[in-house]
Amino acid sequence: MLYAIFGNDIPDSLQKRLAARPAHLARLQALQDAGRLLLAGPFPTVDAADPGAAGFSGSLIVAEFASLAEAQAWADADPYVAAGVYAQVAIRPFKKVFPA
Repeated sequence: MLYAIFGNDIPDSLQKRLAARPAHLARLQALQDAGRLLLAGPFPTVDAADPGAAGFSGSLIVAEFASLAEAQAWADADPYVAAGVYAQVAIRPFKKVFPA
C-alpha cells in the first residue's frame, strides 16, 4: 500500500537539511530503485522553486510499504529525523487515483 509521509521542519532547518541531505537522498534513491517511490520533495518556505536562504518548511514522500508499521519504521530511521530537521513526522495511508 502507498503511504504519505509528511515531515514538518523545525524553524531555520536549512543548515541541518543540507548536512543530512546526501544520506536522505540515498534512502529515497533506494526506494526508487526498488520501484516503491511515487514522489518525494520538500515544501519551499516561500513561493519559489529555489527558496534560497528561506529554506523549506517540510517534506512529502509517497511510497509503497507493506504496512503502516513498516512506513513508520522507515520514516523513524530517516537521516533528517536523526539530524533534528523534522519537528514532527506524520504518516497516512494514501490511495492514488490520478494520474491513472
